[in-house]
Amino acid sequence: MSTLESALHHRVDGEVRFDAGSRAAYSTDASNFRQTPIGVVVPRTPEAAAEAVAVAREYDAPVLSRGGGTSLAGQCTNTAIVIDWSKYCHRVESVDPKARTCIVQPGIVLDDLNRQLAPTGLRFGPEPATHANCTIGGMIGNNSCGATAQAHGKVVDNIARLEVLLYDGTRFWCGATSDDEYAAIERQGDLRATLYRRLRTLRDTHADEIRHRFPDIPRRVSGYNLDSLLPEHGFDVAGLLVGSESTLVTVLRAELKLVPVVKEQTLVVLGFPDIDTAADAVPEILPYEPIALEGVDSRLIRDERIKHLNPKARAQLPEGNAYLMVQFGGETVEESDEHAHRMLDGLHESEHDPKVAFFDDPSHEEELWQVREAGLGATAHIPGHPDTFEGWEDSAVPPDRLGEYLRRLRRLYEEFGYLSDTGPSLYGHFGHGCVHTRIPFDLYSADGVAAYRRFMERAADLVAEFGGSFSGEHGDGQSRGELLPRMFGEQLVSAFNELKGAFDPLNRMNPGKVVAPYRLDENLRLGGDWAPYAPRDLHFQFPDDGGSLAEAANRCVGVGKCRQLTSEGSVMCPSYQVTREEEHSTRGRARLLFEMLDGHGDSAIQDGWRSQAVHDALDLCLACKGCKRDCPADVDMATYKAEFLSHHYEGRWWRRPRAHLSMGWLPMLAQAVGRSRLAPAVNALTHTPLLSAAAVTVAGVENRELPLFAGETLQQWFAHHEPYGDGARGSVLLWPDTFTNHFHPHVGRAAVALLEHAGWRVELPTEPLCCGLTWISTGQLGVAERVLGRTVRQLAPHVRDGGLVVVLEPSCAAVFRSDAHDLFPGDRDVRRLRDRTVTLAELLTEHSPGYEPPQVPERSAHALAQVHCHQHAVLGWDADAELLRRAGVDTERLDSGCCGLAGNFGFEPGHLDVSEACAERVLLPRLRDAAPETVVLADGFSCRTQVAEFDSGGHEGVHLAELLAVGLPGGDGAAYGSAYGVAPDARPAPPGRRARALALAGSGVAAAGVVGAALGVVRSIRR
Repeated sequence: MSTLESALHHRVDGEVRFDAGSRAAYSTDASNFRQTPIGVVVPRTPEAAAEAVAVAREYDAPVLSRGGGTSLAGQCTNTAIVIDWSKYCHRVESVDPKARTCIVQPGIVLDDLNRQLAPTGLRFGPEPATHANCTIGGMIGNNSCGATAQAHGKVVDNIARLEVLLYDGTRFWCGATSDDEYAAIERQGDLRATLYRRLRTLRDTHADEIRHRFPDIPRRVSGYNLDSLLPEHGFDVAGLLVGSESTLVTVLRAELKLVPVVKEQTLVVLGFPDIDTAADAVPEILPYEPIALEGVDSRLIRDERIKHLNPKARAQLPEGNAYLMVQFGGETVEESDEHAHRMLDGLHESEHDPKVAFFDDPSHEEELWQVREAGLGATAHIPGHPDTFEGWEDSAVPPDRLGEYLRRLRRLYEEFGYLSDTGPSLYGHFGHGCVHTRIPFDLYSADGVAAYRRFMERAADLVAEFGGSFSGEHGDGQSRGELLPRMFGEQLVSAFNELKGAFDPLNRMNPGKVVAPYRLDENLRLGGDWAPYAPRDLHFQFPDDGGSLAEAANRCVGVGKCRQLTSEGSVMCPSYQVTREEEHSTRGRARLLFEMLDGHGDSAIQDGWRSQAVHDALDLCLACKGCKRDCPADVDMATYKAEFLSHHYEGRWWRRPRAHLSMGWLPMLAQAVGRSRLAPAVNALTHTPLLSAAAVTVAGVENRELPLFAGETLQQWFAHHEPYGDGARGSVLLWPDTFTNHFHPHVGRAAVALLEHAGWRVELPTEPLCCGLTWISTGQLGVAERVLGRTVRQLAPHVRDGGLVVVLEPSCAAVFRSDAHDLFPGDRDVRRLRDRTVTLAELLTEHSPGYEPPQVPERSAHALAQVHCHQHAVLGWDADAELLRRAGVDTERLDSGCCGLAGNFGFEPGHLDVSEACAERVLLPRLRDAAPETVVLADGFSCRTQVAEFDSGGHEGVHLAELLAVGLPGGDGAAYGSAYGVAPDARPAPPGRRARALALAGSGVAAAGVVGAALGVVRSIRR
């Protein structure tokens, strides 16, 4: 341990991390740049952060404050002590509704702040697209804006005071400073007084040049805010420091100005033939004072269509190839509608006569805003298109010249070979003249990097010609720092250097950003010399990434959606939500995998597949696949984890956790128990106190209740089942997944009844088959490939004939629909199986014309749905929602994310706390609040197990098949084992006292029987 690290550990109340994993996770932000930090400090209080700066000063170590880590210009990556404020320093310390102010710590997330402020009717005005995960400290550092800046201005316009700390230890609150206040500060004669005198001298020296050269536009974010020192702005030192990107001070607390929440809103979407014409209409709209005015072009819409983003919203857009989204607000809907109609009347009388879509329903407005807010992620990693990058992603010009600027910018794209039918897309805050875009720079070759530099220089000259700002909200950082003389001239850049010298004479605060900057083609995350390790023995083929794990890991663009704290319509990322740890987010894990491949030869991680740091970061990944659906860049961490684990333990299987073996080989054990008819004996073994403890120890799993085996498997029941009906719709194969077949066969029986009543003839495989899920999730991919390959061969005749395969367990359906193709992308039978696999709801709604489900009795007509993560990520739940609606069930889909069990995850050692914390975020509290008669719909075996084991208010999860079977003719569904008409022996019952006593006596015999049957199953798997 270094002396610096030791001093930080000793003196700072917080977490101090100099390990390889932490340094790798913080090595980049959302930009093109990469610098490995010296170490990371996670302070528990602002005072602890101040002490960390003091220690850094004693060791002459640079310091960088970091919030959400979503900076796009490289200002959140440096070889420094990184202070991450987001885990602990997120308190609202006070609120003054009368003064409309609040004092907050820097790590609070914007959406979290506004949720806490909601009872006051106030909110913080600026709202970037990353509002679900960006922190106030980061917003202050960047001078963030967002769409709402149209009404409320930039962050600099919404700061009352800041408590700041200089690198030399000087600490004070600052804000606007009257002459009397200035005089009082000067009389103190301390370091602050000296600083203020230097600031006033700097202001007086450069005042005329500031007024002359600072662009007079709404979105001037580039450079330091020297204009805040002018007399007309009240010598506002806090305003000066906003947007300084951690290069001048450390912000400890902030007093924010608040604005009233807009009660009602109306959104008008205007369609135009192209984006330039849309931009030309902006000056005509501004006099009507919209509260937001955003532009979106057809390329962004196409990118979202390719990535299947926001389909409902896209369907509501009016005719056109470009759109302006214009929002008005008011105290009532009528008032906001009136503003909108006044604008439309004015446009119809002008040269602009766009197509119109009008919305004053909040739900529809929210859907439409998702189209715009998805911009950054939607334009990254488009299948079949060149990669796009930030760099020139937020330039701003006078709004009345925006159309002309876009035409010139597109010509520049064309000159450099960046323009094509597919991009770059253009969108942004058009009401303020701010343009977002991602450009297909070639950052993989020396020639491409040289062209990137030339483009940046030309684009800077273009914006300067228009009197604009290189940055309209993302800041300068490293991307634009060296270009600032082209915008401000040498005198003002010299003034920026003077300012830096006044606050940070030793250049220890985020050095190399904004002033004395690194070159814009230095410290690139990629670059012409990037040469990552390219393993050739991968199991997953990464078909959408050219077969490259490096390209897959590089999908992450750092937008940080995986760091949001709520699960509103999403699942990603449960481990981050309960730990608030960067390396336990999807982004953090992607960074570690990127660093593991060591493309620059200087990574903190040097042990490749054997890396314990990467293993530890992936260990808390629940493999929920939420990121596969929710990550805008389509990162699939569950797949990356399985691939890593396979190689991590390759050639040393004895180092695998026993839980991987016991849980991974669960299908084999289940087949053995079923064949030997030893379910009662095994249940007694695993539920008798002494023996259950021994079983848990041997299996190497958490000390939690083990699932009960069914006395009769689904396959055994089906062997003597008498079909119902004539099967007029044809045959359908019902997949006997391990969980349904061996643990909850009552679900399968209910499904058989439903399918037969719907007119289908049900077929069920008779041999032991498995999709390989448990081997995939534990990274035993060689076995998984053999098991899955055998299954594909067995099912091939059925799917070749066009037959459908109904899968009741969502995680197993996801293997057939996703994982199998990623393992065997060239196998036609795998593709057929993918295309012919359906859920129960999909079969009944999409493949059964004229079918109407049974009406569920009133007592079961209200349900809370815990949608399985893999269903959310891969399968979708729309068909289920529609089927439930037709069956008369009033269903509330819980915004609970992952239940926390996630297959084997919740049973693995060390995971119990995280597993339960995931369930306690939303799911379990909501169930405890629900009425006793409320149905808990949970198609996933994991979800039902989690609900049954933890405190769910006495509720029990049921499968969709069980719920619908209640309505079948013939007696409340009792024969099918519904929890709301349950037959006494429908579900496996815990063993009684006599059975447990016999288990103690006969444990050896039972174990021998299971082992013998297991060997038979292993032989069948090998075949």
